[in-house]
Amino acid sequence: MLESMGSLAGSPWVYPVVAVSVLLDVFLPLLPSGVLVITAATAAAAGSAVAHAPDILGLILCAATASVLGDLVAYRLAWRGGARLDRAIARSRRLTTAQERLGTALAHGGGALVIIARFAPAGRSVVSFAAGVARRRARDFVPWSALAGIVWAAYSVALGYFGGQWLGASWLATGVSVAALFAAGAGAARFMRRPALQK
Repeated sequence: MLESMGSLAGSPWVYPVVAVSVLLDVFLPLLPSGVLVITAATAAAAGSAVAHAPDILGLILCAATASVLGDLVAYRLAWRGGARLDRAIARSRRLTTAQERLGTALAHGGGALVIIARFAPAGRSVVSFAAGVARRRARDFVPWSALAGIVWAAYSVALGYFGGQWLGASWLATGVSVAALFAAGAGAARFMRRPALQK
């Protein structure tokens, strides 16, 4: 799998594959979209040594745009989900808590929770669906979703690129960068579970 991702990162197909992966991981959080973005950025660090090396700004724009579009699709689906989706969320303590916390955070201008959730495992999914189910206004949710997508994409690309610069465009660089992304995700998940955020 790693070999195929490495060859993909040096292919002109990297942008559409990154876009589709990032867009869909709001529905399938197990998709390795972050790993794919980092791998492509590591290939970009190799520059002319890799055929069709991706452009850094192009990768950030591609990943951020796909992130926002995925959030919007999930948000609109949840908005239109009606009573059946409300009942499904009511059966999940995690989703119910997330919905309540998100509503409070957005109402008080604390949309930074949307940004933090973008790094937590499945946090993006929970926040996007919760915002739709709670029928939060798009103008309250979309700007924070856009900022979250840009921050996440820039962070992920920077990890891959600078890891590649410092450690060489190798699997070691990719592994270290992916570990840093997972560490940020674990920190975000822990932050979101803090009791102060659940009030």
